[in-house]
Amino acid sequence: MNKPNGQKRVVITGVGAVSPLGLTLSESWSGALKGQSGIANITKFDASNYDVKFAGEVKNFSADTYVEKKEQKKMDLFIQYAIATTKMALDQSGLKITDENADRVGVFIGSGMGGLPFIEEQHSKLVEKGPSRVSPFFIPSVISNLAPGWVSILFGAKGPSFTLTSACATGVHSIGEAYNYIRFGLADVIIAGGSESTVSPMALAGFGNMRALSTRNDSPTEASRPWDKDRNGFVLGEGAATFIVESLEGAQKRGAKILCEISGYGASSDAYHITSPDPEGRGFVSAMTNALKDAQLKPTDIQYINAHGTSTPMGDPLESLAVKKIMGDQAKNVWISSTKSMTGHLLGAAGAIESAFCVMSLVDQIVPPTINLHSPSPDCDLDYVPNKARDGKIQHVMNNSFGFGGTNSCLVFSKYNG
Repeated sequence: MNKPNGQKRVVITGVGAVSPLGLTLSESWSGALKGQSGIANITKFDASNYDVKFAGEVKNFSADTYVEKKEQKKMDLFIQYAIATTKMALDQSGLKITDENADRVGVFIGSGMGGLPFIEEQHSKLVEKGPSRVSPFFIPSVISNLAPGWVSILFGAKGPSFTLTSACATGVHSIGEAYNYIRFGLADVIIAGGSESTVSPMALAGFGNMRALSTRNDSPTEASRPWDKDRNGFVLGEGAATFIVESLEGAQKRGAKILCEISGYGASSDAYHITSPDPEGRGFVSAMTNALKDAQLKPTDIQYINAHGTSTPMGDPLESLAVKKIMGDQAKNVWISSTKSMTGHLLGAAGAIESAFCVMSLVDQIVPPTINLHSPSPDCDLDYVPNKARDGKIQHVMNNSFGFGGTNSCLVFSKYNG
């Protein structure tokens, strides 16, 4: 991909992930290709009195491999996920952070809601046992920027370190801003991504009382059903994905294996409503158009879109409408899928895990399906890769993430062809 004079080409050389489908990127990707569901009844707490009793939990995660036990009590689970996925990504990339390069290695790991479970736990201690029982590690355990903060400390990255928080668009914004830092020469490497762990009583009650969640308690694995006429809300999920984002020049110099190229990034705001998207999908269109323009691609150059696709009555048809507005008569030729049908909605980590699936679709030349899609609603009439993964010749893919507050983000990833 050619870039304007002075801009560096930007590549991804490592990815780490934990999700409801697995404890590694390989496990998560394999599960997605098989059309497996990671959604089940909640085990983290007793949800029997809640209207919704299921979620996409990460199963059997242990931080022991990544964090010393004495340090674990100082961090909420979203921080532990960020550390684990960073270690996986660094191992895959082969990047060594040393005294010589540390100042040029930054960390942008976002979280939509931060340490909500730890807040709930410590608030209960405050109410039931008094202020003296609140953990002295309470504040650094829950604030969002301690995900990149801990990663910076443990791995020695001394470049810029901060958290982007933009609700469900957080993961894509984080990777997009890493891309900007690299292409404009502000850093050589950014460890970027998103992490979230808010399968918790307050989150379940809050989203549930908004009527945002599916209530399909009799069949959790079929609850997330983007574009289907019987969809009735999203499924709460958790997890993380982290990426090693660096300049092509730097990756080549150290002999790294290049997974793909980041070729475009776009963002926009609806300026419409705190939770509902613009009814004409104008913000969606703007973010996607900006990403395509940045990538110097035509809409028809995109073979696959990993959609925001939350399984909500309003959002799914509006995203389909946005694709039609951009692609016109060719809209039905692009493959679109929502992996939220399998993972649930990972909130601030959604765009990160979905970007990981985009990267793997370019590496393996196959796209994951949208499961539970049996009867698309009339206003959802595109090719959503229903229920079965699909092989193809894939050069450019797009990832959409949209969030409360009307924040929209979009990335374009391209196969690296040298």
